[in-house]
Amino acid sequence: MRVPQCLLKSIRSLVISSVTLAALAAGSQMMAADREVQTQPQSRAEIEPAIQKVYPALVRIYVVAEEPSGGRMERQRGAGSGAIISPDGYIVTNHHVAGNATRITCTLADGEEVEATKIGTDPMADIAVIKLKKASRKRPDAPLAVAGWGNSDELKVGDVVLAMGSPMAVSQSVTRGIVSNTQMIMPRSMAGGFRLDGEDVGQIVRWIGHDAVIFHGNSGGPLVNLRGEIVGINEIGLGSLGGAIPANLAKEIVNELIRHGHIARSWVGMEIQPRLKSDKSVKGALVAGVVAGSAADRAGIHAGDLLTSFRGRPVNVELLEQLPPLNQLLFATPVGGTVELSYVRDGKSHTASLKTEPLQRAVGEPAELKDWGIAVRDITRMMALERYRTDTHGVIVDSVRGGGGAATAKLPLQSDDVILKVEGEAIANAAGLRQLTAKIVEDKTDRVPVLVVFERDGKQLLTVVKVGQEENKNRPASAAKPWSSVNVQVLTSDLAEALDMAGKRGVRVTEVFKKQAAERAGVRVGDIIVAINGRAVNASQLGDREVFDTMIRRLPLGGTATLNIVREGKRLDVKMTLEAAPVSDENVKRWTDKDFEFTARELSYTDRVDMHIPEGIEGVLLQKVENGGWASLGGLHGEDFLMSINGKPVSNVADLKAALEAVRSEKPQRVVFFVRRGIHTRFCEVEPDYK
Repeated sequence: MRVPQCLLKSIRSLVISSVTLAALAAGSQMMAADREVQTQPQSRAEIEPAIQKVYPALVRIYVVAEEPSGGRMERQRGAGSGAIISPDGYIVTNHHVAGNATRITCTLADGEEVEATKIGTDPMADIAVIKLKKASRKRPDAPLAVAGWGNSDELKVGDVVLAMGSPMAVSQSVTRGIVSNTQMIMPRSMAGGFRLDGEDVGQIVRWIGHDAVIFHGNSGGPLVNLRGEIVGINEIGLGSLGGAIPANLAKEIVNELIRHGHIARSWVGMEIQPRLKSDKSVKGALVAGVVAGSAADRAGIHAGDLLTSFRGRPVNVELLEQLPPLNQLLFATPVGGTVELSYVRDGKSHTASLKTEPLQRAVGEPAELKDWGIAVRDITRMMALERYRTDTHGVIVDSVRGGGGAATAKLPLQSDDVILKVEGEAIANAAGLRQLTAKIVEDKTDRVPVLVVFERDGKQLLTVVKVGQEENKNRPASAAKPWSSVNVQVLTSDLAEALDMAGKRGVRVTEVFKKQAAERAGVRVGDIIVAINGRAVNASQLGDREVFDTMIRRLPLGGTATLNIVREGKRLDVKMTLEAAPVSDENVKRWTDKDFEFTARELSYTDRVDMHIPEGIEGVLLQKVENGGWASLGGLHGEDFLMSINGKPVSNVADLKAALEAVRSEKPQRVVFFVRRGIHTRFCEVEPDYK
């Protein structure tokens, strides 16, 4: 279970689950699970009709989502719950389940897997709408089970409710409980609130509190009354209490997302809080602050004013529980419309008229700029205001990738820097920076130095960043030198004494490589090499491991070395032809694929030996697989031995490049990598996004 401090991080990293805000939930879930198992027959009869109505409409939702991290857009898998709410396949779930998804797959109650697309999402209400791609069904015209909405305003404390969903993303489930609170808000101790993509969900949501267990993975699943109607969308856990977004609010959000794909809210620039306890007024809401330059500011509203009516409706916020409905009223004002409000200042009543503006996102959309090695965000109005900026021009650096151009600049870029100009050209947003970068690096094979003007902590600074992605360049082969073709250990003084060779120095052969010079010369495991061509192998300490190999490398290639050996107590000389060492790990050809995000190289001789790859089996070694890349999500690991792609053999880097180019050209939905991992082989199915 996660503690409150980890709430935001856990959601952003898409470990999709019911958001748990207290470790007490573990015990409460187990007790409630026991209670569910012990449900009496009459209780089963009470809930059976509701189960029959809604359970068939439950879906498990699997997503691939992107979040900026380490200077790149990192992909992660997540899962949650949802319910089908229309015959044409619309599904309601949470924003923190599917809001940042780039790929969505749903498992229906009968086990059928169906692809889905994101219709719209609203982080402020934590509601998202997705839609099944009916054409991807086995029987596209087969009817879908549908769950209907209920009236959440009718819920009363003590009403029996059922929480339905997919715990741990493995199966659908039903838990039973009662409504304990119809106006639940975040505890005062949680000063940071519950934020998704910068939005405070508690601004407009008062949760339905209930004790029907919400397991991990139930997020987005329906809360159902005994009539089999959706009265809430399960979202959070507060200790032993679950919290569901009321159906009346969720339905309104869902309908607008289906109609428009987004939620249009108005903004007047007032920040509201409950009246102070020292205030003896019997109505009104306290204006906590007014954003400079906003409509409220232009209308003359001040912090400390007492708002008494808005759009002709009386306003009263004495308790925190009364704040979300007022925020809903403020946000629901038609964008660009003129509204009248009344307020009290210094005991005198006043009126004001103001024109609303569109409410912008709290944070800008993230984007990855591989040529810079950074992830950036556009600057929203609120992001600009919080940084004391007068406009939204430029892009904010979200994160920086080590080794990229931004990180290796003499004055490196950092998170929260604002890029203003590149090569003298003003940057308006991420799209503009991407277009300019494409012009700069076009037809270039090396990184290009560019002058960057950026802002940090209010200061305007300059740096030079080398942008562009260096081409895959293989290291030139080093000069050929002979090698020993054996592995050895140092003949330490303790080991020499144990072998009745006290006072002797040298190395003991631990491995003889097959079909190489030493094996052909007759060298055996256990031989002790004390000299080469009569020169002593002066090795007696563990740190002398390289002495023997260095002596071999200094001899002329193609010549003959006489190894002076002790074997089973007898001295003998073994003549070995000095042959060139096989290509080393550093000098083999390699390839970094920027789309699938992995680096592969051809096998060296020692790779084949160390990995026990039999002769006749060809492939390339996946040297590194980036976390959160398409290859990683498909199950590929670093050190996998790749043998084929979509059935085409991959024997070397040239084959690998050709196979990947074919994939990019043909754009199959799934790409099958056949790999060897230890003694096992497996097929890894990768589902790239070709955008």
